[in-house]
Amino acid sequence: MRIFETALGIAIVVAVLWDAFETVILPRRVTRKFRLARLFYVFTWGIWSAIARRMRLGKFRELYLSVFGPLSILMLMTTWALGMVLGFSLVHAGVGGAVMSTGEPMNFALDLYLSGTTFFTLGLGDVLPHTTAGRIVAVAEAGLGFGFLALVISYLPILYQAFSRREISISLLDARAGSPPSASELLRRFGREENRGAVHELLREWERWSAEVLESHLSYPLLV
Repeated sequence: MRIFETALGIAIVVAVLWDAFETVILPRRVTRKFRLARLFYVFTWGIWSAIARRMRLGKFRELYLSVFGPLSILMLMTTWALGMVLGFSLVHAGVGGAVMSTGEPMNFALDLYLSGTTFFTLGLGDVLPHTTAGRIVAVAEAGLGFGFLALVISYLPILYQAFSRREISISLLDARAGSPPSASELLRRFGREENRGAVHELLREWERWSAEVLESHLSYPLLV
């Protein structure tokens, strides 16, 4: 067993799992600066926004910027999956014992291939672990891969529901304060004496909306 490769692989797997746990499951804000998700967004948004600054102002630029949010979620989940595959491939290489059914000598590319097919539960069977440690790693990776993919898939509806709740009140505001909404138009429409109660009710609704948005965006920073 090669200790360094095994330890490095385990560290990568644990780091990815912990980052996914903090981002998806943990219902509170994480203030620690060094996070994989934070580094991912700092890097990708820096590139995306730099390209946007070179574009002309207009609908195409707005469309380009609006794509980043949903696309970044898929990119982040892909990055997590690739990190898990890489980490387990290092563990496979460290514990050794995997062989090709054709008798071809093993190398890191084949360990990476074994990790990928095991993580996504393909089970092709052309590369097989032939030691107890290798079998344990393969079973652990298959279980984590299945659970991780199920967790990620269940995460998307939660984000969509939170986004929908945020946008419903904004859509209603167009009918009350013009399009685009403005405070002056809102006061003009509700400024009469008989509409004062409606203004108070509207402000109470938006106070609750603000609290819900704050809570959801702190719990799921990807919504920002």
